[in-house]
Amino acid sequence: MKTVLITGSSSGIGKETAKLFQKKGWNVAATMRSPEKENELNNLENVKCFKLDVTDKDSIETAIEETIRYFEGIDVVVNNAGYGTKGLFEAANKEEAKDQFEVNVFGVMNVMWAILPYFRSKKDGTIINISSQSGVVGAPLNSIYNSTKFAIEGISESLMYELSAINVKIKLVLLSAVKSNFLSSTRFFKDPDLVEYSYFNNNVMSKMKEYLANGERPEVIAKDIYKAVSDGKNKLRYLAGNGVKPSYLFKKVLPFNIFKKIVYRRFGLVQKSN
Repeated sequence: MKTVLITGSSSGIGKETAKLFQKKGWNVAATMRSPEKENELNNLENVKCFKLDVTDKDSIETAIEETIRYFEGIDVVVNNAGYGTKGLFEAANKEEAKDQFEVNVFGVMNVMWAILPYFRSKKDGTIINISSQSGVVGAPLNSIYNSTKFAIEGISESLMYELSAINVKIKLVLLSAVKSNFLSSTRFFKDPDLVEYSYFNNNVMSKMKEYLANGERPEVIAKDIYKAVSDGKNKLRYLAGNGVKPSYLFKKVLPFNIFKKIVYRRFGLVQKSN
């Protein structure tokens, strides 16, 4: 029986992914910062909750060691843990940006640094990194979050070549908005003195919140994560749900000047001529 370790399993995509893998007959190491608060997953057969904070190297190493001991191995790691930020770049500060990178970028890297020696030793394994359309498409009020997901795209694409030497696969699952606790956990940057950006604060922000509240169900995303793990393909990117597909494909095939006009129109912005 194969084993998957999933970060950020306490809710949303992580929890639904854990439940789906369990139904498919996998052992599941459902990791989270407070496993003592989890009731549903702990009651499922072949599921064990472990404490793991992606910003804490010791907790990552301990969770991996305990998972290997409990399930006698790890075959797949799903790097799901993360959170969102929204707001004007000028309204954010360095500490808020660093916190976002510590979780969304260095958190992923910390888990990979911890699991790769094990995968290298057995010359097998799969890493799934949860990305987003925000990793390929820049959007207003999204600069800090965009930059973390662009980083995950770059790290994963580069590692794809390196990890082929040890027979380890790395894959990206790109999401759009998801109906989960993502919106409630999103941190918003605000500064009422930045009146020059009033249209963004009032109009664009409301469009952004509406978009986030009307996304795919986590169960849909979980199915696409499972597909990425189980399809046997050496494929890098998977588009999860329907919402991400148009923006990803438009960005890929359209000249940027045309794509940029679509983004301006989407958010009701006026593009100034040169």
